[in-house]
Amino acid sequence: MTHAAAATRDGASFRDPSGFVFRRDGVLYRQVAARHAAHYRRAVDSGLYVDLAREGLLVAQEEVGLEHAAAPGAVAVLRPEPLPFVSHPYEWGFAQLRAAALLTLRVQIEALARGMTLKDASAYNVQFVGHRAVFIDHLSFEVYEPGRPWVAYRQFCEHFVAPLALAAHGDVRWLALLRSWLEGVPLDFASRALPWRTRLRPGLFAHLHLHARYQRAHADDARAPAEAGRAARARVSERGMQGLVASLESTVRGLALALPTTAWGDYYADTNYDDAAFAAKRAAVAGAIDAVQPRLVFDLGANTGVFTRLASERGAYAVAFDVDAAAVERAYEGAVERRDECLLPLRLDLANPSPDQGFAHDERASLASRGPADLVLALALVHHLAIGANVPLDRIAAYFARLGRALVVEFVPKSDSQVARMLATREDVFPDYARAPFEAAFAPWFAIESATAIEGSERVLYRMTRRAG
Repeated sequence: MTHAAAATRDGASFRDPSGFVFRRDGVLYRQVAARHAAHYRRAVDSGLYVDLAREGLLVAQEEVGLEHAAAPGAVAVLRPEPLPFVSHPYEWGFAQLRAAALLTLRVQIEALARGMTLKDASAYNVQFVGHRAVFIDHLSFEVYEPGRPWVAYRQFCEHFVAPLALAAHGDVRWLALLRSWLEGVPLDFASRALPWRTRLRPGLFAHLHLHARYQRAHADDARAPAEAGRAARARVSERGMQGLVASLESTVRGLALALPTTAWGDYYADTNYDDAAFAAKRAAVAGAIDAVQPRLVFDLGANTGVFTRLASERGAYAVAFDVDAAAVERAYEGAVERRDECLLPLRLDLANPSPDQGFAHDERASLASRGPADLVLALALVHHLAIGANVPLDRIAAYFARLGRALVVEFVPKSDSQVARMLATREDVFPDYARAPFEAAFAPWFAIESATAIEGSERVLYRMTRRAG
């Protein structure tokens, strides 16, 4: 069997001619192409890779033999340290996108100090290990050419400055634009959408509004060779490059999100659990996690991650998904405060979860494609999908079976005050929303291992195992 036949190229790794990422026998590798050889060797010889990895800013990697190459023409093959879970920028909260932006600028400064620069500044070059942002693209570094402008400047502004500014000065829901515009938010759109007062902020005026105006003025440069030539010959000193990065950093740090007050962001301050019932639920969930002993957990509808932490504290890598922006921000703030590298909060609407998308629907993986997790937690969630979003119970069960090998799911009956509140303003057209039909809907997909009545409530916590086949 040849290497090419044995290797599977990553669907997101095809745009950069400097190399690509692939897997063989479940192991992740990065192949370095001959055209990138000088840049790669400079990164190695300058100590850039080692220093960034030591500081936790870059995923650690080791160079392995060329016999591991997936295709001809390799000058090196790297084996990066595996990530526990891959997230997408359109799933991050505001603080996470801001942390990724600041990491990118920090990496650029470290590269300049060693005679190198980032040739791109895509948000997809960053991943999170719990609270910690880490740079993942070893081939983004090139030898710095004195006087050359930062070629990644526009991309940085589109991937970071524009969406952060829209969220900070408009609405946090603008971050959802990153799911439609995978290449970043166009600066002309952001400039028009932002309130006029943002033009009074020097950083936003320069990096967003003036930048957008410059793009519009030079949109036809391809038909104006003289003007294009003058732009290409523009010179930027190394001190000027450092000043640009410092200005971008100041601009990003100056953007802050005023957290909205939402029902879900303050969910645990207004529940129908008394202290005893809440303690009983915690104990039941903890017991179920102990029984499964998972390595990867998806907590669906995790709110601020109170129950997700029961998994992360037991050593599992736990991903806390919630649709509410305020809840995700608070979950991330908590992870940062604890320096938690086992809990990753992400923003996700389970009624419209992240799909397979990008070129050929293969560039950015859906949630289901990134599973299955060893355990899915679905606590106080099913009634929101079944009643709030009109999703039939059997379809909920089928989707949960795609996401995880085991399931801890809470059934909340109509008599519960939370469900009663949902039905107070709409017709009850859910005759099958009851415990027996719930169990029947899940039976084709899962075997029920236990059903625990939560003391002090009418709720039931099920632990289930996905059926084979």
